Amino acid sequence: MKKINKLLGLAFFLFTLLCGSFARVFAEDFSDNAIGWRYGDKFREPFNSQDISKNIFSFTHADSYKYGSNFLNIEELISDSNDPSSATSNAGALETYIVYRTTLDFGKISNMEFKFGPVRGTGFTGGFDFNNKRDADYNSRKRMLVLGPTIMMDVPGFLNISVLELWENNNPSISAGAWNPGYPADRYYYTPHPMLNAVWAIPFGSLPISFEGYANFIAAKGVDETGHNTVPETNIDMQIMYDLHGMIGTAKNTFRAGFEYQYWHNKFGNSDSTVASAGGNTASTPMVRIEFHF
Repeated sequence: MKKINKLLGLAFFLFTLLCGSFARVFAEDFSDNAIGWRYGDKFREPFNSQDISKNIFSFTHADSYKYGSNFLNIEELISDSNDPSSATSNAGALETYIVYRTTLDFGKISNMEFKFGPVRGTGFTGGFDFNNKRDADYNSRKRMLVLGPTIMMDVPGFLNISVLELWENNNPSISAGAWNPGYPADRYYYTPHPMLNAVWAIPFGSLPISFEGYANFIAAKGVDETGHNTVPETNIDMQIMYDLHGMIGTAKNTFRAGFEYQYWHNKFGNSDSTVASAGGNTASTPMVRIEFHF
């Protein structure tokens, strides 16, 4: 299984490298960069019964080009002391999370129209998730590869729906051995599993307001590294954003502000029975969000 995952990893790396090269070789139809900040005080982590405050700083890039599109999001998440960086520190945990997706548009590649009913296009999406977190318990080192078909719905703005296969592994610190003393100090590979993903950005008519977000419905990923069965998880993150370019900057260099809400149930595949009285596997988190686009 590990050899298969490594081969898949090499294949995905070449796939994403090739798609990224397309974007550099062929002129971009659209490109947007943004730096942002968001804050909420109702985050939760599995095996932690306390509400956690987090400041999240981000850099986001999105573009479309002759054959498809690219998306990159890099976040630095800074927790308060309710999610400590170590068992002996009051400092909050630090986490870096990176998401990259590239989508090849079949219509653009073939110069043919793949439009039917409410669908205006079809494609194929690949990419990866990467995280490093320093905390008191788990110290996640997640690596995940994704690949699957995408349909693009015929709506104002965009709404893309994908069915993606996930190949996920992790290499947390040996502190995880406190739950499973036989756990080896190397990467643990979960069972490959599917995810239904939707991502959208839909304007409110001619108003400078948009409804944006994503929804992930993720199947169980087998037995985790502590010997527990995982369960399906739901992660929905959505925001209402107001574009202030009429008051600050221009349409290209603009400041946006709004409210965000995240609902995450069975976080990381943990169920009520897994976390027991420790809780933390479900979070309902309102946030404020600001972004500067350039």
